Amino acid sequence: MIKEKENTEPAAEADKKAVIIEIKDLHKTFGKDNHVLKGVNFTVNKGEDLVVLGRSGSGKSVTIKCIVGLITPDKGEINVFDQNVLDLNKNELNEMRSRIGFLFQSGALYDSMSVRENLAFTLRKHKRDLNADEIEKEVLEALESVGLSEAIDKMPSELSGGMRKRIGLARTLILKPEIILYDEPTTGLDTITSREISELILDIKHTRKTTAIIITHDMACAKLTADRIIVLKEGKIQAEGTYEELEKSEDEWVRSFFE
Repeated sequence: MIKEKENTEPAAEADKKAVIIEIKDLHKTFGKDNHVLKGVNFTVNKGEDLVVLGRSGSGKSVTIKCIVGLITPDKGEINVFDQNVLDLNKNELNEMRSRIGFLFQSGALYDSMSVRENLAFTLRKHKRDLNADEIEKEVLEALESVGLSEAIDKMPSELSGGMRKRIGLARTLILKPEIILYDEPTTGLDTITSREISELILDIKHTRKTTAIIITHDMACAKLTADRIIVLKEGKIQAEGTYEELEKSEDEWVRSFFE
């Protein structure tokens, strides 16, 4: 396994405190013998964008759904913000989730609501103390951050695939999350739009100081956004390193992602 470059600076001890997500020995089986996760271990540091690669069915999406409590693992430990997710009650879990943004593949917009209503609904659900003017201000700021303020009165059916992704991201950003989980953010998009979304992910990291896990099959997205990459194979981590390190891996299977 390729490991991240060793930090020999005195700040190494401080870096340990910067871990914001820690996964230990994560296992998940569906049914009797569909063993999706078989002992996954990794950490994500504050401010880091970690890309997760792997073939379909390797456990990528299951892993991030476990992180936010959408799926309960059979075994393991998930520490987020120094809390074990598996020990949280419903209210504590909802409080933690309010600090985490989740961008689904589809964007997950409500088709019966306009763009304004989609974003406002999210705010009303999580920030009940805001008045109408404050909600409108937050909606406009979120849309401006993804370059789509002019789409505020459009319905989802009027949006292109790239616009839906951006609106979905604006709805995620409106709660000002500290962590964002991106599930295939560029799937189904053309090359130019995919790059625009990848650049937006990078911009969000720098302007909002977020931490992210990015699941993707798009190697251009991985190259542009990743501080570090882990590669899942059959429910286990096969390799870990920077894009440049993994591109030169001696493991032919790992290298195949980069060809």
